[in-house]
Parts: sequence; structure tokens; C-alpha cells
Amino acid sequence: MSDLVHHAVGESRPAVFRGLRESVLLLSLLRKDWAANGPPWLPLVLVLAAIAGVAYADHLVVSLSLVYLYTLPLTVGAVFLRKEVSYGLIVACIVFHYFFQYFDSPRHIHLGLRIFHDLSALLCLTFIVYVIQRYIERQESLVKTVEQQRDDLLRDVELAAEVQRLFLPLGKLVVSGLEVAGMMQPARGVSGDYYDYFAINAHTTQIIIADVAGKGVPAALLMSATAAAVRLEANHDRNMLEQVERLNTGIHSVSDSDRYVTLLLAEIDAQKRTLRYVNCGHNPALLFRARTKTLTRLDSSCPPIGLAPKEICELASETLVAGDVLVFYTDGVTEAENQLGEEFGIERLSATVRGGSSLSAEDLMNNIYNAAADFCRDDFDDDVTILVAKCNFDGSPTVSS
Repeated sequence: MSDLVHHAVGESRPAVFRGLRESVLLLSLLRKDWAANGPPWLPLVLVLAAIAGVAYADHLVVSLSLVYLYTLPLTVGAVFLRKEVSYGLIVACIVFHYFFQYFDSPRHIHLGLRIFHDLSALLCLTFIVYVIQRYIERQESLVKTVEQQRDDLLRDVELAAEVQRLFLPLGKLVVSGLEVAGMMQPARGVSGDYYDYFAINAHTTQIIIADVAGKGVPAALLMSATAAAVRLEANHDRNMLEQVERLNTGIHSVSDSDRYVTLLLAEIDAQKRTLRYVNCGHNPALLFRARTKTLTRLDSSCPPIGLAPKEICELASETLVAGDVLVFYTDGVTEAENQLGEEFGIERLSATVRGGSSLSAEDLMNNIYNAAADFCRDDFDDDVTILVAKCNFDGSPTVSS
């Protein structure tokens, strides 16, 4: 039976200590809020009123020492008041108690015993106030440290986002017969999405959109490596299948097995009016055909890059005419959810593309983003990237011999 009682008491101690810690922390938060919004004199008035109440009770009860009841107002004072004020209140409490004890208690109590009793009470009350104040100071110091680390981390993320934006093209691209515009909206400061477009020669433009598996800093780092590799491969004037193969080899060598990149690489030849593309596990791009007012999906023809050492891809092609529109996007657009859990989806995206096919590339891009943002009330769970290319061909296509 005694073992059970001892076990129960031992189990209850952590709960008691947790309750004390939570109470002190709550008072500390109240102090912080009070320091910002409340009158500074009110805590002192309340503590003095509580001490006066305890002193009056100490005066009425002659047969029992109530000195330890002063712990309650002194605890509140230790939280809300400065150190010197709190310690001054301790002395005041002991003086009150000694005064009432001396005049109200029986005269047979030895003076030395009274002094010993009061000094013991003084030490105990001082120790309690000291421990409470030290605990609050440590907690506040810890909060300041965490806030400082959070601010440093946010600054680092902002700097990383600035560096990441350097990998993206500046503004829209307008070349002979083609207008291209793109945008990216990270979900967490840094993004795992990537897009780029640049002229290879006077009549050929290359377009890339990619999405790294995952979110946050790891995805952003792999995205940066992908961006650098794409630019490097483009400068070597290789064909598209060779580009994808070398990109796959590079990404596979630096990433874990659970890290991969979906990528859609496209080339638009304004002179021949052709589109060639390789879709490596990415969301199907949409090709709006101006003549028939229909949409063609440029589906995936091979797995994402980085999953395996070798990448076997197929090159697909389409013929373009003036007024055709190409829309590239990441899954942050189609998977945006409203409050009912419904996704924006490919159908709503297609309807937006059809409705804005006569707009410029930049205006259509903004329409798509605004439609998705309105649908999910600007609460995107994933990075959002949209890229639009509009064909503004003149004359007849040139066919090489």
C-alpha cells in the first residue's frame, strides 16, 4: 500500500511542476502584454492591496501565523514589478507580520524565536521571488534568442530567394514572330519551380519549365542546380535529346533517390513555324490552336529526370500558325484548392486559356494566375509557375530543303 502511495505521489510531482511552470509562463505573457498596453502603476496598486488584505487577515488571526500567505501577492509582484520593488515589498511584508505578531500574539513567545521565525520567513519569501524572477528572465531570454534566430533565418531565406530570382529571365521575351512571358510565385519564400526562355538564334527560342519534387530549401537548391545545368547545356548547342540526357545524368549524380525533377523542354522555330518538345513527367502544356479553337495537350513522353542513370526520351513536334498560344504551368496552378477542397484543375485552366486566347502573352499569364488565386483565395499550397508563349507569325513559313 505504501508503495502505491509513494508511486502516486512521485507521478504527481511532474504534473505539479508543469502546472507551476505554465502558471508562471502565463503570468509572464500577461506582464509582456500589460507592459505594452496597460497602465504601469496598476500592478503595484493591486499587489499593495493584496498585501494589505493579507496583513489584515494576519492581524485578525492571532493563534496562527499567516506569514506565508504573503507569497501570493509577492509572486504576482515578482512577475509584474521590478526587482528592487519586489524585494522592498518582501521587507514590508515581514515588517507587517512582525508588527502584528508583536502586538497581537501572546507575550510568552520568546523574542529570539520571533526573530528566528521572521528571518526564516524573510529568506523563504526572498528565495521564492528570486526563483520566479530568474525563471521568467530565462524564459524571456530564450524567447528573444528564438526570435533572433527566426529573424536571421527569414533574412537568409529572403537572400536565397533574391539569388534564386537571378536564375529567372528578366521580363518578357519578344522576338520575331513570338512573344513569351513567365512568372513564379513561391509558396515558402524559396521555390522548387524553375522556368527560362531565351533565343538560340535569330528564329529559334528555347523554353524550359521544371518542378523539383518537394518544397522549401532542399527543392530550391536542386532547382538552382537544374537552372545552371540548363543554361550550360544550351550554350553547347546540343540537340534536345542530348540536353535532356546530360541533364538527367547531372541531376541523378547530385540528388537522392527520392529527389527528381519534372521538366518540359520546348523549342519554337518561328521561321519553320514548328514546335519540338520533350516532356519528362511534367504537367501537360496546353496548345491553343487559333484556327480550330481547340486545345491540344502536350503530354509526358518519358519519366522525370534524376530517377535513373539513363533517360530514354521521345521527341514530339507540332505545327504552329499565327495566333496559336502555348501555356506551360506547374501543378501549383491546377492543384490549388478552394475551401471545399476542390482543385482548380485542368478544365478551369483550359477555360481560362480559351477565354483569353486573344490577349497578349503577359495578359493571359496574369489572367491565369488571377483565376487560380481567386479560386483558392490566394492560399496556394505549392509554388505557382506560369509561362505563356504566343505566336505572332507574319507571312508564310520557310521550309528547309
